[in-house]
Amino acid sequence: MAARILTHLGTVLIASVALGGCQTASVPSGPSPSLAQEWRDTAPDPDAGCFAKREEPSALETVTSQVLVTPEVRDPKTGKITTPAQYRQETRHQLVPGRGTIWFPTLCAAELTPDLVSALQRSLTARGLYSGAVTGTINAETSKAVRAYQRPRGLDSATLSTRAAQQMGLIVWTDTGT
Repeated sequence: MAARILTHLGTVLIASVALGGCQTASVPSGPSPSLAQEWRDTAPDPDAGCFAKREEPSALETVTSQVLVTPEVRDPKTGKITTPAQYRQETRHQLVPGRGTIWFPTLCAAELTPDLVSALQRSLTARGLYSGAVTGTINAETSKAVRAYQRPRGLDSATLSTRAAQQMGLIVWTDTGT
């Protein structure tokens, strides 16, 4: 009987060790797909490379609120509401200031070769963002597709950022410290 229990415990131990090896290791998720952390609010050092500048405009926001017209009336003895409060809806527009000017790293003009731009156009086509011809030149349709790629990632610009080019595999990935 004791031999049988030891055999059973040994089997359980071996199975536990084997299953323990099947656990998934913590795999780093990789760089964030967000481009929002790439921009800065201050002008970059002229020797820091190529940057694009974008003016972040103010926005007009519609604000709707409920304004009390007459307060509720309660029965003095029971505390129950005898007449509910009356409200009216008030809508107003307010200007929300923009962030001002932002700068973000971009490829320098010499890096935007026809081969790289062709690869960009193919990459945007593969993502369903570009349907034009692969010309190797930045045209209005290419710029529109670049904006469509970057906007959901936090950078609303038609100028290709360095990080977006890295994310699409167009240039070598480098760590910018962010």
